Amino acid sequence: MAEKAKILLVDDRAENIVALEAILSSLNHTLVPARSGDAALKALLGDEFAVILLDVLMPGMDGFETAAHIKRRPKTRDVPIIFLTARDAEPDYAFRSYSAGAVDYIPKPFDPWVLRAKVSVFVDLYTKNRQLSDQAMMLRVQLGDSLAAEAVQADADPVLAELSARLAAVEDTVTALSGQTAAGSDPAVTESVRQLERRVARLRGVFEALRIDT
Repeated sequence: MAEKAKILLVDDRAENIVALEAILSSLNHTLVPARSGDAALKALLGDEFAVILLDVLMPGMDGFETAAHIKRRPKTRDVPIIFLTARDAEPDYAFRSYSAGAVDYIPKPFDPWVLRAKVSVFVDLYTKNRQLSDQAMMLRVQLGDSLAAEAVQADADPVLAELSARLAAVEDTVTALSGQTAAGSDPAVTESVRQLERRVARLRGVFEALRIDT
């Protein structure tokens, strides 16, 4: 059974955490609550997360400061952050959110279906990235075996072909998403798709380097 992804829920209000858990429970992944920016940073020290839902308005360390700390850490700087805030928040909050490295900004009260769909996209991408990374590691172990070069190549070829096919499927999905976010689309959605494109491009570069090494 595939390991469940972890989703970090950061909000100082217990009722908001409960609402997020109710909305996202159907995704069947692990939901980790944090009631402050400090608690979120501690959680990120020990676990790997697919996406972070981060409230902007919190006492003490607010969402923007928390995001700045997350983006400064090499281990967590690539974790997608979706900011959540009140609908009547300051007009520049959306701009500040994207400047802080967020992939999306959703005002409260939000549509549960929209929130669940957006979170699902990043969880799916995280899961595919983990699968590719695990398969690449297995391949490197196989290639490091003491078998003769010809035997190693014979074993590696089908694995490389499978990796290439899976990566191509991810690329096709991202290309389709990019085509759907034409001019005039929600800037948040467009930015999210661009982030996906950059991550998949990096994966393709790693795969090509791996193939050359073999």
